[in-house]
Amino acid sequence: MALLLGASLLLSFAACKPKGAQDSGKLKIGISLPTQREQRWVWDKEGFEAAAKAMGDVEILVQIADNNAARQQSQCENLITQGVKVLILAPHDEGAAKNIVDIAREAGVPVISYDRLVANANVDLYVTFDQFRIGYAMGEYLANNLESGNIVFLKGDPGDSTCIPLAAGAKAAMQAKLDSGAYTIVLEQDCMDWEPSAALKHMEQALTLTNNNVQGVIAPNDGTAGGVIQALAAQGMAGNVIVTGQDCETDAVKRIIEGTQSMTVFFDCKEMAAAALQAAVRIANGENAGAAGTEDDGSFAVPVLPFPVVQITGDNYRSQLIDTKFFKEADFR
Repeated sequence: MALLLGASLLLSFAACKPKGAQDSGKLKIGISLPTQREQRWVWDKEGFEAAAKAMGDVEILVQIADNNAARQQSQCENLITQGVKVLILAPHDEGAAKNIVDIAREAGVPVISYDRLVANANVDLYVTFDQFRIGYAMGEYLANNLESGNIVFLKGDPGDSTCIPLAAGAKAAMQAKLDSGAYTIVLEQDCMDWEPSAALKHMEQALTLTNNNVQGVIAPNDGTAGGVIQALAAQGMAGNVIVTGQDCETDAVKRIIEGTQSMTVFFDCKEMAAAALQAAVRIANGENAGAAGTEDDGSFAVPVLPFPVVQITGDNYRSQLIDTKFFKEADFR
């Protein structure tokens, strides 16, 4: 009788636990981010933490790979071992990260690809900003503000899947001027790990090759834009060459205000992180994730949840960033 009563109580307790919850009573979600070296990834982490706190019944386990694919796989294996019900993965290397998805799938853990799409892995959901549109915003700004000239075309890390649509978008916006010969790309290079030092080196090379005859630079993000501007400043050219960017980092907006960087692209990382976490909870509970289309990962049409982007310049930074309360006036002093 005592044994039967004990078993009955255990079954009753299990039935009352939240769906997918662990012993803590909270749903465990694993989050793997590639880095905290760039401000935008700090914002993503803050967004996940704030969203989890607001939900109350969700526990997030966050790991930072520090731009190391092997470390990211090891960390994700550890998250799976800890019993996460969904893994949100922002891959450092889109190809290598397929191993992580395979390991998660074998353990019965769904995977949300975050910001960057894991290649050929058929993840459960891709949550991202429109990378083609981000690139297009950069190229469009250049095309609208530079009639003709020599262009340096920098790209991000080749292991990052976002670099392909980003570069394609930028070139699409400039295609007419490239075809007409109004623009000449004098140097096109990748920036490994999105490092500003790589952009600095490439820009120095371009200035040497052209005897400082460069009028525009497609810098793939704000960090690399900073490296480009450092090289230009050494030649007394900062502010005289159009330089793009994305991520809307505080330092980038400061450079836009002072006139050394021409534009950046803003997207609300915290909003996207919250949406990814909400989608993870829905997936864990067997509900519709809320996808609004699909994107090709190289082998599969993956459900995608996209977010809009905004071009930021010296003319609209106040209305888009300060008036909306994302930044404070003091942030740019």
